[in-house]
Amino acid sequence: MEREGELALLVELTRRTAAGDPALVMLEGPDGIGKTTLLRALVAQARAEGLRVVHTTAGQEGERLPLSTAHTLLAGLDAGAGLMPLTAWAHPPDASGANARLRELPCYDVDGSTLSFGVLAELHEVVRSAAAESPLVIVVDDAEEADTASLRFLAHTARRLAGLPVLLALARRSGADEPALNDMAALPLCRLVRPRPLTSEGIGLLTLRLLGSETDAAFQESCLAATNGNPLLATRLLTALREERLPLTADHVASVPGQDIHAFRLRAAGLLHRHPAATVQAARALAVLGDRVTPENGARLALLDSPVFARSLLALVSDGLVTSNSDGSWSFSHALLRDVVLGDMSDDERDAVHGRAARLLHDEGASPSDVAEHLCHAPSTAHHPWAAAVLRDAAREAVLHASPVRAVELLRACVPEGAEEAGDPGLLFELGVAEMRVDVEASVRHLTSALDGATEPKLRLEALVALAEALTLQGQVARAAGLLARCRSEAASTASGAADPQLMEAQLLIAASANRAAYTELLQTVSFDLSLPGDTPEQRALLATRAVISASRMDRVAEAVAAARTAIRRSTATTDDPVFLGAAASGLLYADLPHEADAVYQRLVIGADAVLGPGHRNLLALSAEAHQRLGALEQASRASAAALAGITVARATPFEALALAVRLHTLLDQGDLAQAALLEAEIPDPVQDDSWQWNEVVSARGRLYLAQEDPTRALVHFEECARRQAGWQRTSPAVSPWWYWAGRTHLALGDRASALALAERAVADARSAGLPCALGAGLELWAATMGDDQRPALLEEAEQVLTGTRAALSLARVRVARGQALQRLGYKKAAREVLRQGWEEAYGVGSLPLHTVAHRALLATGARPRRPVSRGPGALTQSESQVARLAADGRSNAYIAETLFVTRRTVEVHLTSVYRKLGLTGRRELWDSLESHGFHDAGPGQ
Repeated sequence: MEREGELALLVELTRRTAAGDPALVMLEGPDGIGKTTLLRALVAQARAEGLRVVHTTAGQEGERLPLSTAHTLLAGLDAGAGLMPLTAWAHPPDASGANARLRELPCYDVDGSTLSFGVLAELHEVVRSAAAESPLVIVVDDAEEADTASLRFLAHTARRLAGLPVLLALARRSGADEPALNDMAALPLCRLVRPRPLTSEGIGLLTLRLLGSETDAAFQESCLAATNGNPLLATRLLTALREERLPLTADHVASVPGQDIHAFRLRAAGLLHRHPAATVQAARALAVLGDRVTPENGARLALLDSPVFARSLLALVSDGLVTSNSDGSWSFSHALLRDVVLGDMSDDERDAVHGRAARLLHDEGASPSDVAEHLCHAPSTAHHPWAAAVLRDAAREAVLHASPVRAVELLRACVPEGAEEAGDPGLLFELGVAEMRVDVEASVRHLTSALDGATEPKLRLEALVALAEALTLQGQVARAAGLLARCRSEAASTASGAADPQLMEAQLLIAASANRAAYTELLQTVSFDLSLPGDTPEQRALLATRAVISASRMDRVAEAVAAARTAIRRSTATTDDPVFLGAAASGLLYADLPHEADAVYQRLVIGADAVLGPGHRNLLALSAEAHQRLGALEQASRASAAALAGITVARATPFEALALAVRLHTLLDQGDLAQAALLEAEIPDPVQDDSWQWNEVVSARGRLYLAQEDPTRALVHFEECARRQAGWQRTSPAVSPWWYWAGRTHLALGDRASALALAERAVADARSAGLPCALGAGLELWAATMGDDQRPALLEEAEQVLTGTRAALSLARVRVARGQALQRLGYKKAAREVLRQGWEEAYGVGSLPLHTVAHRALLATGARPRRPVSRGPGALTQSESQVARLAADGRSNAYIAETLFVTRRTVEVHLTSVYRKLGLTGRRELWDSLESHGFHDAGPGQ
């Protein structure tokens, strides 16, 4: 395959020999590149031309004695041209018939270094005599494996081919350093042939020939990367794929580990073990250290001198197993080959080498995560004190980067199996906390051992609190409550009050949110007193958790808002946990105060310790939800994208569910139905997962199906969302808009009664709890169920309610609906005025579907709408932004004019434009508006 040039050369040399000319050709390349196949083609061509052929593969069993390869070739000359090469022999055997003349071949008791010229001359005479009878072809495969004496004989003959009709063809492995072969390659007569690796097209042709299947370019490129274009490895890989009945796709080639492809593994391991022991050591060191290994580290790990290590890798390069990088480091040609080398090592060998690698990197100051990668594969080393310290540091880093599974893996490597009770209580505590979101049963076991073994009061308290939290996650609320009572008892008897039951209760409430049964049971056993003064961080933590739960249950919403504000107002960055401040902000969000909630989220995002941590992602998702409720779609899109950065959507967990739901809602608000459908197709099915975080994903999916004009399917999802919300007691209409879109779905199905029932309940609940955004949406839905005469009054009330909020998109939606209602009643002038306002607001927030509806409604009134006035902070000019910031800081018009070198009238014009674009009524609202849009940190002129 792809050897047309090489074959043409061999045919030409064969014909020249048949015509009486000498020829010398040497094939050089790594194992599996196709040298043997080319030699077979040469033998077939020579026999077709009527030439005598002698052929052997050096290094076979019995061919290591001096001149054994030479005797095999010369015996072949006397055996006749039609037979294959004879098995090597060390002394002339007794023979008869065709082999009778073997006794006449010289037999010498010599080695390669003492071979005399006379011996070489006698052997060459045999060749010359045979060539005198007819043209002769001598073929030696794997020539580097021949004994030294035979190589000297071949070199002697090669230098004396002039005038002889002899073609001498040799094949040797790249990197083989044999002086005799090097001398022959340097002769003027020698034609050096180095077969090149297959191209991706060649892989495709090989696949078609072997498997009878056409393949795409991606599969061919993947096979090429896995085998480095080596024909033998490619053949083994394709054959293995066929035997394993695996699809011929790029993903399958890239994802299948080498040990699962038996034939491929055997061949690659065979290539490795043809090298000396030092080269095998170098390959194993390279495999253990991973990609881009420096020569210094590789040599030290392989226990080799640097020059020996470098020569060993060059030998692997010649076989196509290893590549040299531009920065001087080394890598395997493909991950499959590295897996093969690792799989070729015994468990004890891998343990020892990984342990040495960990110590080597640790001594060089490598990061804990890099060192820990090796310690996880070196159980005999992981229990050493220095190794355990590294693993614990790496686990803490994994937790900060939202990788609890990795943290558990690292910490478990420190704890000998079956020795938990005798382990370090501090280590067991860290392991139990890490396992809480991964393996809660193991978490309970390890935290119990930590609590039993801890003697330090602080550690005992932390273990007690963590164990109660793990028990709550497991659903053992009664046992967790017992620990809470124990905590209260210890707090009463401890003068310092270190064991604070209020903090523990707050943590239990947060933990219970991951288990619906535990959550329901816990709500029946704990108090929801919202009158705590909030003087301590523990009180503020409990206030925050009680506030968010009360607001979601629509229980004393006003008191919940006051409690949340107290927890936020009295908090400090150094004493209060961001988890509980985020809970307090969510209480404000569920009380229909998204602008207040987002201000807290933004503060927490800026001060987050770990940018990639789960807390940071959760804050970004909550901030995105607040922005989406406010109609700040661009900010919602950015925040949700940041929350999902680096996340594989298909493997999303409940912790990513909110960000996914907000992103879906935002895409639908923006009118990007195609992108929303693509995202929804990747999201896993949450039906089997009862976590409350998936509720909003179910709702967003229903909204997508409604937009796709499939209301029947949409209604199924909204009914499922209703069931879930009721199960979690999240009954407030401000928690989720599922009921609004469910009502719209009922209307699409012609069921006005069901839509009206949802609207009436939402309006009643919103009025009683003081939820303006939910009230406005409920009134709008109610209006949609009424006749034309009743709609304007309901929509006018909705508009008045929403005008006092900052829910720009909801307000624009109501105004467009009111304009349409007025137009249907014949009030075209009034309709045009309201529709134009809603049309511009929809444009300002970036809602294309609503803007399109408003545009069509305006045209129906006889209006000819021009390009709408831009809205939002992005519409402000640089001068308007400068004036707005200074005015928000409380500066007078005169001061602003003097600072910016403009007239007072210019300042007034700019402020009027700012108010219009931001939807404000005056200067008092300017600061809050700029703060909610992220302008508060920018200074004048920036």
